[in-house]
Amino acid sequence: MKPKIATRNQLTGGHVLAGMLFFFGAIIAVNVAFSVAAVRTFPGEDERRSYLQGLRYNEKLDERAAQAALGWRAGVTMTPSDANAQLSVHFADRAGRPIDGLTIAGTLKRPATTRDDRVIAFTALGDGVYRADAGVIAAGAWTFQGIATRGSERFEFERRMTWTPPR
Repeated sequence: MKPKIATRNQLTGGHVLAGMLFFFGAIIAVNVAFSVAAVRTFPGEDERRSYLQGLRYNEKLDERAAQAALGWRAGVTMTPSDANAQLSVHFADRAGRPIDGLTIAGTLKRPATTRDDRVIAFTALGDGVYRADAGVIAAGAWTFQGIATRGSERFEFERRMTWTPPR
């Protein structure tokens, strides 16, 4: 018998091994690239230092109990004003009477990104109504996180809204 001699077009074990290593190497490289891009664009934390906030959980529960004892309610609406979005907040106490004399700080946020977040400054209009101009914002879901204070009283609230720009 004659020994077999490998020819140029013959598939060998080395070729199969190289093909498999290349294939799985490409899959792993793509997965690593996608994972790095995902973590860089959204690290998974909406709140900074979420671990430290978790350690303060009992303090947060005490703050919420004090807020519930106030009996305040906040209604938030978003309406068009020219091409801008305008936020109105109406505060009332437990009996439904308007609450005046508040200082309101707030942030309008997109749920999935921090890129469009903006701080909103409010002006008191009387009868428990406070208004702010949010400027031109994109259509879609928005979350407003606000803090109303009066002296030592503090009220935190959050509302989810959908904005449709005027045509």
